[in-house]
Amino acid sequence: MNQIDIEKVVKNLIDTFINAGKISIELRNQGLKKEIKSDNTPVSNGDIEVNTIVTKKIKELTPNIPVISEETSENKSVSDLKDFWLIDPIDGTYDYINNLEEFTINAGLILNKKPAAGLIYAPAKKRMFYSFGENSSYELINNKPVKLECSNNFDKNKIRFISYSNKIKPEIEKIHKKLKVKECIRMKSSLKFCVIAAGEFDGYVADPRAYEWDIAAGHAILKHAGGSVTDFDNREILYGKKGFKNPSLILKSKNLL
Repeated sequence: MNQIDIEKVVKNLIDTFINAGKISIELRNQGLKKEIKSDNTPVSNGDIEVNTIVTKKIKELTPNIPVISEETSENKSVSDLKDFWLIDPIDGTYDYINNLEEFTINAGLILNKKPAAGLIYAPAKKRMFYSFGENSSYELINNKPVKLECSNNFDKNKIRFISYSNKIKPEIEKIHKKLKVKECIRMKSSLKFCVIAAGEFDGYVADPRAYEWDIAAGHAILKHAGGSVTDFDNREILYGKKGFKNPSLILKSKNLL
């Protein structure tokens, strides 16, 4: 796929994401059917319905690219994947099933094991983010694309990071001190990538946890807004790893690079 094709595919997915988000809210308002998966994490009929909607449209647009979703087993046993989609139909399921607002719908396109495009929609907040290449990361605001510049609003005296938990581990605290972080706000879903890309926060640090579908779309959006996503040793994050497990993560806005 070339750059123009990626842009076209991403733009053709935006309405699907917004519609899937609308349905996710409707299902929640009706009362979700919840189960606990084998990994002891929750899933609902909303997760499954969103997965069906998003996966169907992606397969229509890119029938030759394999799809990996958190909620299905399809293609997860394929080794040495290089070009593929990673879908997390509802990231932040806890927030979703508990009537909170930070949950997101996610799809990231991986080409040659690197993030080439991403879409993230936060239905309860009605925030739609997407990217399709370097310097091509956007938020749709009032139906108009607004370019994301993660260097906006930077204040070196008020560096603000997101944290996964209110209890920050010593190793992460050490990195925060090195980067002169002054304030931490808790946020659990992939929305963290988007608000850093938008210049609302400056970074995020996490131990190895979760899976590639949790971060692929956000990685693309932040990277294409000028930020970076690496591991603790400043190594590039590549996709298609065994078990799709994530390494450690450091997200940084452009000003911290």
